Amino acid sequence: MAPKKPENASDSSLEDRITGALVGAAVGDALGGPVEGYSPDQILERHAGRVHGVVGPWNGDAWRTARPIAPYHKGDGHVTDDTLMTHALIRVYARVRDHLDAYAIADHLVPDLMTNPRWIPELETEALPLHRVFLAEKWLVTRLHYGHVDPREAGVGNIVNCGAAMYMAPVGLVNAANPRSAYAEALDIAGAHQSSYGREAAGVFAAAVAAACEPGATPDSVVTACLRLTRDGTRTAIEEVCEVAAHHTDFESALRPLRDAVAPYDTVGPDYRAPSLGARRPSRLHTIEELPIALGMLLVAAGDFRQAVLGAVNYGRDCDSIATMAGAMAGALGSPVPDDWSKTVSEASRLDLWEPATTLTAVTREIFERDTARRRTHEAAFAELGGPRCSE
Repeated sequence: MAPKKPENASDSSLEDRITGALVGAAVGDALGGPVEGYSPDQILERHAGRVHGVVGPWNGDAWRTARPIAPYHKGDGHVTDDTLMTHALIRVYARVRDHLDAYAIADHLVPDLMTNPRWIPELETEALPLHRVFLAEKWLVTRLHYGHVDPREAGVGNIVNCGAAMYMAPVGLVNAANPRSAYAEALDIAGAHQSSYGREAAGVFAAAVAAACEPGATPDSVVTACLRLTRDGTRTAIEEVCEVAAHHTDFESALRPLRDAVAPYDTVGPDYRAPSLGARRPSRLHTIEELPIALGMLLVAAGDFRQAVLGAVNYGRDCDSIATMAGAMAGALGSPVPDDWSKTVSEASRLDLWEPATTLTAVTREIFERDTARRRTHEAAFAELGGPRCSE
């Protein structure tokens, strides 16, 4: 029997896939933000049921001073740093107009974070993105701008978390339908930011998005593409989580089993706000939690955008990043992003969610043309060396 395509999915164009992935990632981010850091039970109690769309801040009107997340206005459709970093990486692609590496992060992304004020929805003001991003992203500026560290090695020593993975969807889209290339490019880029399983997750997430863009792709084919490439604890965790996910068809029943499946490989521990002493340290045995759970929710939802994102949101913990990843993959598969969600998030965040997709589509086409020309040059040179000639 052929794998089932995501519900409401279509055989869409490159532009449709890129738009679905990027808008989907932003919407997932915004829906997950207000419940980030809490457990499914806490979310259930706070909202008198599961979250089914855009909700307000956890602490209501007291968001400016309430701990532990003040002064960020998380909720009401505001995107978080996941989307800010994703859009920043797209601006780097727009400037370089070719594949990126760790040096591009040092030469272009870091100055963008440091010198160009932008509207920050959670701060409700214009500010430098550097003032919003988490400590693991501030590391980029510390190491690359002030420390002048080799960009390929700058990620060593940083907190090992999902910081690099959360904004790697553009890398998968630039390498649409080529997961292996997406994986390699993301690993290079992420070397400036992360090490160990944090860097590995960046590569695997990019590969997942690239695989989701393949014609006829399904959630199962996306997971298979990831498992062909990933290593160590990340691979084992994805296998375990996706095996459990295969036995569920609704996110409610999957919430606890998926957490139980990933727990042995997650260093943070059961209390998300009080991490264990071994949390976020390099390891070949462990993984970030976010990517395996996002893949698991994609399977549970059979690729349906709404259900994958809501599953990720109601999972809690780092659910804005989980929903960002699930939304990007489901959107790239062609499952429609609900119009009411995308419109609300765009208006509330004061961001055009569609312009970055238009920009990245144009850049992706240019890069593909460059890749084709480079490949033909190599083929001609190899043929002169006595290798097989390519068919026209």
